[in-house]
Amino acid sequence: MLSNFRNHHAVNQSSFSPDFNPVAMETNPSSEEIEDTNYDPFTFETHFHGGMGMYDSPQVVAEYLDAHEGWFTRCAKPMTAEPFGVNGYVLTIGRFGAFGYEVEPKMGVVLAPPENQIYDMYSVPVPDYTPPGYDVDYFASMRLAEVAGVAVPWNQHYPEDAVLTQVTWHLHLKVMIEFPKFIYKFPRPLLQNTGDRLLAQIVRQISPRLTYKVQSDFHKRLGLPLPPKQSRYLLRLGETMGEEEEREGNSGTLSDNSDNSDNMDLS
Repeated sequence: MLSNFRNHHAVNQSSFSPDFNPVAMETNPSSEEIEDTNYDPFTFETHFHGGMGMYDSPQVVAEYLDAHEGWFTRCAKPMTAEPFGVNGYVLTIGRFGAFGYEVEPKMGVVLAPPENQIYDMYSVPVPDYTPPGYDVDYFASMRLAEVAGVAVPWNQHYPEDAVLTQVTWHLHLKVMIEFPKFIYKFPRPLLQNTGDRLLAQIVRQISPRLTYKVQSDFHKRLGLPLPPKQSRYLLRLGETMGEEEEREGNSGTLSDNSDNSDNMDLS
């Protein structure tokens, strides 16, 4: 359910995928190769569009979202969400690593007060914390829109003239990473392409889980039926729905050391 991203902190470092050949890392570079190596940080970036349906009016959904001190900490699990300030949270994403390089990223986020039922969520520096070699720029913008029961394919419980809510968001995530020098033995295009894909894979894992939990939490607390799976979607910009579904069906699971006991059937 995360939407977009603005400045700062912390999602990422993860198992670089099977495209990486660890044998290549055993090569001892010459002094000339070391001098020619570009050790500039890498910037990885991804954009998504998502949505979910809610069986109530935008006013009721807005009242629920405005009380984020309740649902945000409940629904972020297995990530930890520690409040700071009035609208801020520190998220600990989980532990990721590869080739002996491991990090447990933290991310500071602010859920800004809504304007005209538009909710912005953006990254901020984590108080009293210096990230070890990474920085995150996150911005998400979420909008609530009133829809009639007849206008949406996911309405299975209410009359055609029922007032329901369509929630949509756009998400932009950019992560800068300063890798250990041994990582730079790989070709930069390989590192860049794999990092971009990996960042998208992390969003595909975290966002649908958070979407399901928020949708489920809202309907359970109001004693409402849960909308069907088709009421939720997440698309990487530039992909069609069919391409996204195929990717989700064929993609593997990130190799991380975080608690997986919270995995669930999102049907």
